[in-house]
Amino acid sequence: MNKKALIITDGKKSIRLIALSISQALPEYKVKIIPSKRFCTTMLLPVDTFFVGCERHNPKSFLYLSKMFSHINLISRKCGIFSTNEKAALYLAKTLSTCDAAVSAPFLAEKKENDVEIDKTKLEKWLKTITE
Repeated sequence: MNKKALIITDGKKSIRLIALSISQALPEYKVKIIPSKRFCTTMLLPVDTFFVGCERHNPKSFLYLSKMFSHINLISRKCGIFSTNEKAALYLAKTLSTCDAAVSAPFLAEKKENDVEIDKTKLEKWLKTITE
């Protein structure tokens, strides 16, 4: 288990559930899930792949991330973005566009009231586009 992944979330329940599903679908990776409020740039150094997810576009907790991604070169890293909201996914894609990471098409899970519906087959296919 030499591969490492980092999942950065906005801390919202639906996004944490998606992050947990991503983690469980990557048994060959050592995965760390962290809310954006506790993130620091050096956490990206040892990882091969990172994931970023938020429920709404431009959350306050992502202010540091937005600035950091505009000043760092992550050309050797693969990145997956995920959300329950298309506007949030577009926001993440734009935020990550300047750091040169290989950013995937977003994974969108369906939010239903207080829960989130995650299509595991769709999630696994999406993860293969990032990790292979």
